[in-house]
Amino acid sequence: MRRLRRWYAWWVRHAPRLRDILYVGFSLLTIVAQAASGGGGWSPKDWYVLGAGIVASVALFWRRRFPVTVTVIAVLAMLTGGIFVPMGLALLTLSIRRRDYALAILGVAAYAAYVLNGLGNRSQIWVSVFTGPFLVGTWIAIGAYVGARRDLMASLRDRAERAEAERELRSEQARLGERSRIAQEMHDVLAHKVSLIALHAGGLEVNPTVGADKVEGSARLIRETARQAMEDLREVLGVLRSDVSVAGADLAPVPKASDLERLVAASRDAGVTVGYDGALPDDVPVAVGRTVYRVVQESLTNVHKHARGAATDVQVHGARGTGVTVRVTNVRPVAAGSLLPGAGAGLVGLRERVELAGGRLSTGPTTDGGWRVEAWIPWDDHRQDSEPVLVDEGER
Repeated sequence: MRRLRRWYAWWVRHAPRLRDILYVGFSLLTIVAQAASGGGGWSPKDWYVLGAGIVASVALFWRRRFPVTVTVIAVLAMLTGGIFVPMGLALLTLSIRRRDYALAILGVAAYAAYVLNGLGNRSQIWVSVFTGPFLVGTWIAIGAYVGARRDLMASLRDRAERAEAERELRSEQARLGERSRIAQEMHDVLAHKVSLIALHAGGLEVNPTVGADKVEGSARLIRETARQAMEDLREVLGVLRSDVSVAGADLAPVPKASDLERLVAASRDAGVTVGYDGALPDDVPVAVGRTVYRVVQESLTNVHKHARGAATDVQVHGARGTGVTVRVTNVRPVAAGSLLPGAGAGLVGLRERVELAGGRLSTGPTTDGGWRVEAWIPWDDHRQDSEPVLVDEGER
């Protein structure tokens, strides 16, 4: 079997040149037979037929590179010497390579040469007129069929290669999208918890003389927050290992009003003055509730990181048909600097999340030097005039 594969590979590699040699050899044999068929010695006409036939036959070796030129030589040989086989093989090659005006013109020229060559014999002229289209047309039809089949196979091969490339591209895009989604989810899950831990630790660092009860309470809060962060991280990594996530449904919690209250309470425990007004209805869709939860979570995380100690107000209002409006506003921070480094990816991911849900996000400074994050998420909205006008004043 291996030897057969080697022979097949060798044939595929050398088949074009071998066919050229076969074409030339077959044409030369017919020319020699035609020139020697006169009998009674070699006349000048026989020598001319032999010479013209050799030239037309040898030209077939370059039939694939110069099909038009080779066909013109073969037509002239047919016109002057009655040599048909090189012309037929040249027409075959030309029709394989090209099916255009050049083939039509040279096909008519070949038919004319075939008919004109028989003018010397009046009894054969009408035979040539009627048989010429069949003889010339047969070579052209066979070549056109082979060429069309080759073009079809090349087109199918090209389409298969493009489909494979597109499949690989879609697969790569899906992998990149999944990586981006998991990275955003890990940021949402961990950034808030880590910012709370930093606030608790920062409070102990600023007030080293606090009593043992305060230190014990802060240590307990740090431990509980760290445990929650590890549990959230374990859930995200578990989804990544099992790869059962569908549209991120199992990566994030399904928040309700009580979850928002716990989120605000965690910031209050860290020493941030947070006011909470409103509630998320219990019948809110899962996607809307998750987006609202992430807006509040990311906003409070940025307060922890960039505006520690600043009083913050959280407002969540909405209903079916009008959408849900979330507004988180903090006053000018007293302390300068950030507890944790930030790359600005939180607000970018938050904006993508809100826009993916069909909503709008606005972030920017307030007139008193604070900061505001405002988002509107649609909830079976059929009234376009109910959307609030949000002006994006720049990202944090």
